[in-house]
Amino acid sequence: MKHILIPTDFSDNAWNAITYGMAWFKKTKCTFYIVHVHPTTTYSGGEATVFVAPKILEEQILSESREKIAGVLKTIERLPVNTKHIFKTEVLYGFFTDHLKQVVKDKNIDLIIMGTKGASGLKAVSMGSNTGNVITKVPCAVLAVPEDATYRRPKEVGFPTDFQLGYDTKVLENIKELVLIHNSALRFLYLSNKENTLSALQTKNREFLKDYFSNTECSFHTLTGKKLDEAVQHFVQSRDLDMIVMVAKNLNFLERILFRPTVEKISYHTKVPFLVLHE
Repeated sequence: MKHILIPTDFSDNAWNAITYGMAWFKKTKCTFYIVHVHPTTTYSGGEATVFVAPKILEEQILSESREKIAGVLKTIERLPVNTKHIFKTEVLYGFFTDHLKQVVKDKNIDLIIMGTKGASGLKAVSMGSNTGNVITKVPCAVLAVPEDATYRRPKEVGFPTDFQLGYDTKVLENIKELVLIHNSALRFLYLSNKENTLSALQTKNREFLKDYFSNTECSFHTLTGKKLDEAVQHFVQSRDLDMIVMVAKNLNFLERILFRPTVEKISYHTKVPFLVLHE
């Protein structure tokens, strides 16, 4: 039984994440936890401000959120029934990332699926601080699903890596499970400066990956002289990839793909889902 957490803000993006998750795990027994976290509200104003006790305000907000999440559940119930899927809902009040950390721990969550804004071409659109915080601060696998993404079997899965760090076999086992279940091809991407060759350590890590995935269809690709985020976008388009997978162990490398130096929010550069795994 898989335990999947899907945060919702009741937007179209969040609904897309729900339907994508249901399609991805169509043949798998799953409990989906659909959770809404209403951020802590602070009021400031002039003398005309009416004071409302925090407890009363919180209960009023939670009551409204419970009605909305009940509506989401009713919409799910109108979809074709999948007896392998169970849905549970929860509304919370407070700090988004802190609550998600607790839910991941309490419910033994295997994967968080989050809807996010997509992008066209190389123009980055903010993924949002919530998704960015979850990817970097919550120790759980995260699948970011762009608003325009519709589920299709991941025939081609991209894996950007700089070969600088070795990966834990438990994480690699998750990737292998993904490609074997969906009969996917795994495409490794390495970005190179024109004059750079792989170091002895990089070569060793590359050979380890090649050996580990020897019983799956995989290939190694190099792009030269491009910025990493643009290289990933180019790779997605040229290979018609269905998904990107990365390991959060190398956060510096991850941030070079997902973060703009002048912007604190994560920027998402592809129209395909982005799966980030944690060791």
